[in-house]
Amino acid sequence: MAHHTTTDVLVAGAGPIGLTAAAELRRRGVSCRIVDKLPAPLPYAKAVGIQPRTLEIWDRMGMIRPVLDAAVPLRGQLTYVNGTEQPRIDLVLPPEVPYGFAALPQYEAERILADQLARWGTAVERGTELLSFRQDDEGVTCRLLTPSGAEEELRTRYLVGCDGAHSTVRKGLGLSFEGGALPEEFMLADVEVDWDLPHGYTVRSMHHDDAGAVDDVLVCIPLPGSGRYRMSTRVPPELSAAAPADAGVAHGLQSGRGPGLTDIQAVLDRLSPVPTTASTLRWSSVFRISHRIVDRYGQGRVFVAGDAAHIHPPTGAQGMNTGIQDAWNLAWKLALAVADAAAPGLLDSYDAERRPVGEEVVGRTLRHATEGVQADPEDPQTLMLREAQLLVAYRGSPIVDPPGDGPAPRPGDRAPDCSGLTSRIAAFPLRLADLLRERGHVLLLYGAGLDALARTAWEASGGRVESCAVLPADAAPDARDTVPAGPGMLPVYHDIAGEFARLYGVAGPTAFLIRPDGHLAGRFEGPDPQPLAARLAAVFAPPPGD
Repeated sequence: MAHHTTTDVLVAGAGPIGLTAAAELRRRGVSCRIVDKLPAPLPYAKAVGIQPRTLEIWDRMGMIRPVLDAAVPLRGQLTYVNGTEQPRIDLVLPPEVPYGFAALPQYEAERILADQLARWGTAVERGTELLSFRQDDEGVTCRLLTPSGAEEELRTRYLVGCDGAHSTVRKGLGLSFEGGALPEEFMLADVEVDWDLPHGYTVRSMHHDDAGAVDDVLVCIPLPGSGRYRMSTRVPPELSAAAPADAGVAHGLQSGRGPGLTDIQAVLDRLSPVPTTASTLRWSSVFRISHRIVDRYGQGRVFVAGDAAHIHPPTGAQGMNTGIQDAWNLAWKLALAVADAAAPGLLDSYDAERRPVGEEVVGRTLRHATEGVQADPEDPQTLMLREAQLLVAYRGSPIVDPPGDGPAPRPGDRAPDCSGLTSRIAAFPLRLADLLRERGHVLLLYGAGLDALARTAWEASGGRVESCAVLPADAAPDARDTVPAGPGMLPVYHDIAGEFARLYGVAGPTAFLIRPDGHLAGRFEGPDPQPLAARLAAVFAPPPGD
């Protein structure tokens, strides 16, 4: 066995979830290694849908520009039943939401995330497999198989399993993975077609039998490129790769012969809303779907995220996006733990916050896959916001204030973006996201007279909470505040259009503590610093000397 090495965090699995975790850990100064047993990234457009919430997260990480350059917009869905066009669905979000829906092949997402990771001097260790691990009170000892065939023993403070549906980390922790499997198999194909349907729209074409049941379906998601789509449909018997009932977790791409162009053309001949010819088959496979979730997202110093923690139907492109939020939620907490700056119980909040989200996503996508979106009777706008993952909230979390019955957003909710913020220097309006980008916790002070809160935030967090003032539109243009016990001058922005005041429901001086993941940890009316200090104590360890 190779010599014993050390690092702060080992991430197992270099898909989008593992890369997000590693990139955010490295950005926060945590020493981190990321390993993947595959010798090279897979060039497949597996997960392709990117939700607006994921784009907000990638913006916060400082990597949104290359994503926007590589992705294509998803504008809506065209639906056909027995060849008849149904009402068009347009994906429209409130104007304050900064990003729309997008499609980006998984291999492109992985490339961009790997480039982000490389900014911090770290690369994926390809062809390296996590064989086993054991943990104790001080850390985790991991056994790795290297590309040369030699074994390496690695000592790490924490281990994060982003290693998919057949996760070694999940199995090593002994986590249950309860659920079931859908009886249908699907085939996927990345192809081009020559139809002239509107660009940027998903195409869903179904055939109903005499009883009204769906007996044939084709779903086409646009990809970058002319006429290029990721198509999915049911598998004909001759291509079935069905696993035996005792085969364990059967989820994802299956071995065996994938569909060819003739197989895809046969489906298009049956279901395409207009005559078309398929060409340029880049990749194809047979796909099976399970729905499962672990009983807990971690134990001790070892955690799971993404498909290692939850798998479900791909309906609505929720899986990869949910996993990316898992990774983001865990990474900022691990960074504080590694710095010995985390309050007791902070890492436990990962399970408390993310497992309910996973349970909801598994249940909802299963309903939508088996009963259709109509199984959820909410109004269309609520459905749209939920699919965009903008309604994910942590109300009731042990590390956020009780939500109470005040105006939205309430503690635990996503902190909404807004525009129309100006400074004395910037000659153009800024977004709130511009103020938060690449920062940790931020305390936003709306109105004057809140200096004591800024001072408390700085001192109680050991200098880890930055503060910004947002003044009403009618405040004096040169109004300035100072932080007596902080880094110096408090940045001041003016809410020239009143959009911040409207979206945050403020009527007087109010402070908002926004977490690194863009969720509201607390809302504080007036200048009393004690409620803020209590909230920070649930996140940050007391500064040395306290």
